Amino acid sequence: MADNRRIATVSQLNNYIKALLDQTPVLQNVWIKGEISNLKLHTSGHIYLTLKDEGAVLRAVMFRSAAVKLPFRPENGMKVLARGRVSVYERDGGYQLYIEEMEAEGQGNLYLRFEALKKQLAAEGLFDQSRKRPIPQFPATVGICTSPTGAAIRDIINILKRRYPIAKAVIYPCLVQGEGASKSVVEAIEYFNRTESADVLIVGRGGGSIEDLWAFNEEATARAVAASGIPVISAVGHETDFTICDFVADLRAPTPSAAAELAVPDLGALERRLGECRGRLPQLLREKAASARRQLELLSGRAGIVNFRRRIGEMQMNIDRISARGETAFKNKINSDKQRLGAAAGRLNALSPLSVLERGYSVASSEGRAVRRLSDVSMGSELWTAVADGKIRSVVTDKVEEEKL
Repeated sequence: MADNRRIATVSQLNNYIKALLDQTPVLQNVWIKGEISNLKLHTSGHIYLTLKDEGAVLRAVMFRSAAVKLPFRPENGMKVLARGRVSVYERDGGYQLYIEEMEAEGQGNLYLRFEALKKQLAAEGLFDQSRKRPIPQFPATVGICTSPTGAAIRDIINILKRRYPIAKAVIYPCLVQGEGASKSVVEAIEYFNRTESADVLIVGRGGGSIEDLWAFNEEATARAVAASGIPVISAVGHETDFTICDFVADLRAPTPSAAAELAVPDLGALERRLGECRGRLPQLLREKAASARRQLELLSGRAGIVNFRRRIGEMQMNIDRISARGETAFKNKINSDKQRLGAAAGRLNALSPLSVLERGYSVASSEGRAVRRLSDVSMGSELWTAVADGKIRSVVTDKVEEEKL
């Protein structure tokens, strides 16, 4: 009996189906709406993902040449519009969408607003590292600005209690999504600053689409964070989500849980460290004392003390020599001055009128003035003559002028 079966290999069948799909014009440029899941950002730059809706899933790939043109970062759970062609990946025997263009559903205007505000605030210097304040190392109170019912607040509270139970956590319930959310977050930040009731603030919420996170991209929220006198940790979304609030805050945390870890120290680790230091303290003190004793022995040892004493002896000898030279110079100076004084006294004595009188001379005066010439006296004038042992009173009865030769 003849075998009339038409048998094909797996590769032939996949090639045939691929050719059918590639030759269908409507599948070569199609827009698909769906939600991203199973997202993989490959190191090659290619993006692998699955698009899904309520009833089905579609595998998709976006090659690096198209991925580099994306104006946003795709995330799981994000609703997108993807344009591309449908074909078969022959190796796996499955069809998939080869994406050439993708945009977040409803994101176009939001993305433009995000970029415009980011550029404006950056130009004003609100993102500058120099204006960011350090987070306090041991805060007594942590202020939390978030929804009181979301998963984020539970994570934050649990981590604060586990890491640093001595800190007080104060929650200001606020909207984090939808209309009025930005105003609510601003009111929370302003409350803590007005009442000065916290040492550090955690501002944020869990992950979501760009629309869900938009309250933290509003200008009012950004300026409230920038104006806060209390350091702010921004904790918005997942690790790959970035908002304007992240750029303005003093510190960005990738998740709300990470924000709690950054806000407070680990008390258990501090206690363990303190215990280690306490255990090492006696040994450190013993080592310090031993070191001090060695230094003292070195200083008071034979070589050290001998050198020290020898140096003191040399200094004392120098002082004695200087003192002896000074004493000799002082005596010589006194003797020299005595000799000079004696010579001056001799000269002065030689010039003294008393000395002249002792040698047999006398001095005549009239009316208190020495008589040097005949004209100094007149006839009948009283005249006093000084001699060595007294004075003689006389009266002028005659004046004889010396004859000139």
